[in-house]
Amino acid sequence: MTTKLNDRAFDFAKQLVKDGKYVIDDKDAWSEHRPSTAQENAFLEEHGFSAYGKWYLGIDDDAPADTKAHYKFPYGDFTKIHRCGVISAETRAAQRKYDDIESAAAHLHGMLDGTA
Repeated sequence: MTTKLNDRAFDFAKQLVKDGKYVIDDKDAWSEHRPSTAQENAFLEEHGFSAYGKWYLGIDDDAPADTKAHYKFPYGDFTKIHRCGVISAETRAAQRKYDDIESAAAHLHGMLDGTA
């Protein structure tokens, strides 16, 4: 599996923080705040894979671009970036040794913590 940083999503996430479109939540809240499968499917139906991909810090080049499997490490709810999602992505990327994704998530984490 070749998973790497989705630069477009990273830039989009940084812009969300700059625009004040974020939620400062507890690190353990991601299981409650992450979009459900139904919400993912509804977003895909309305916006397509190009917009969907901007909400995922990782891309898997081994999976076709027009599938959910292509996108890894979600960080928001399709409206705002969530601190808990960023922390989850940072932790999982570190565990899997995806250094570029871990570094990007750590940068976003710092940006979000700097807003408080």
